[in-house]
Amino acid sequence: MSRPRPLPHDPIAEAHRQWVQHGWGSVADGMALVTSLVRAQQIVMARVDDALKPSGLTFSRYELLQLLSFSRTGALPMAKASARLQVHPTSVTNTVDRLEAAELVRRVPHPSDRRATLIEITDAGRESVAAATKALNVEVFAEPGLPPEQGRQLLELLAQFRHDAGDFAADGVESPAFPSTSRPVGETAAGTGSG
Repeated sequence: MSRPRPLPHDPIAEAHRQWVQHGWGSVADGMALVTSLVRAQQIVMARVDDALKPSGLTFSRYELLQLLSFSRTGALPMAKASARLQVHPTSVTNTVDRLEAAELVRRVPHPSDRRATLIEITDAGRESVAAATKALNVEVFAEPGLPPEQGRQLLELLAQFRHDAGDFAADGVESPAFPSTSRPVGETAAGTGSG
């Protein structure tokens, strides 16, 4: 993906200046922070969309497939998938409809709760999510846009922000929430494979 041509000035810095000039200086930093987060999300999502384009997946469909692929049985109840993805059940239903139409998941009866339905990943779904993950790892996650130490600091700041906003309840959102990941994939802290 080619990068867009940079603007000659930072529009968020200009908005900050305007906020101060219009008498809103006490909230100018907050405006700039929120606007910067929204713009950063747009930049990241453009990269993600570009990496996912060959798979035909959107990021929400990718996330659901990956969640299912990580589960022990390859299946989860709709309500649990909704909670883990932190999205409204209607959004999960829509995503499942699209993935089911593409034969990447199927709905199956819950073995012990007749009122519940499981979403189960298919073999085609596993292949699709594996290919998409490979593309995301190479094209986006390997170089997210910041040097590793700054990325780590941002990750911890965002974890604190999310924690304080009620996104999750666990205590200790600094490093213990995100243990060091500088080891090669598949290598444990002791330096041996995961078995």
